[in-house]
Amino acid sequence: MRREPHVRIREGEGVQFPLATRLVICCRGQANQAMDAMRDMMRKLKLTVNEEKTHICRLPDQSFDFLGYTFGRCYSEQTGFRYIGQRPSKKKIQAMCRQISEYTTGCLCWLGVEEQVDRLNRMMGGWANYFCQGPVSHAYRSITQHARQRLRRWLRRKHKLRGWGYTRFPDEYLHKTLGLVQLRLCDRNVPWAKA
Repeated sequence: MRREPHVRIREGEGVQFPLATRLVICCRGQANQAMDAMRDMMRKLKLTVNEEKTHICRLPDQSFDFLGYTFGRCYSEQTGFRYIGQRPSKKKIQAMCRQISEYTTGCLCWLGVEEQVDRLNRMMGGWANYFCQGPVSHAYRSITQHARQRLRRWLRRKHKLRGWGYTRFPDEYLHKTLGLVQLRLCDRNVPWAKA
């Protein structure tokens, strides 16, 4: 038991924590007292608190981002019921779409189609494995649609075709023939992950 990381942290003097340690404190009503207690505890541990990033957020009226998720008011798609939960943040969805765009630039037309689809599938599958909590169907639809458009555009450039490519490369062809992953809520059993 003495070799466990949490024991070692308490034993050693001058142990440095990672710089990017993040903390969320949830409480009912006594936010200022919790903030003071947290600052006290950090002072005793000789850690500095980044005051620019430290703030009090009152749920459900406000929301905050933490580890790629946005915590705040969510709505059930089936019933419309409101609840406090988490969903993938807009920044992370946009970052994933940017990464898909980088993977499908025209300068990568030398790649084989199977290799390109496999690269996209691994990237999208990894993203979906992390972002599988809360209402994710909107995020999954956005990313799948963006991947379709970018792969279609990449195929047009690779084969030097004109037009939008919807006739030559319809969604069914991209998913069933080429094997592009279609992120869906029911796919939480991770069929795209390899054992």
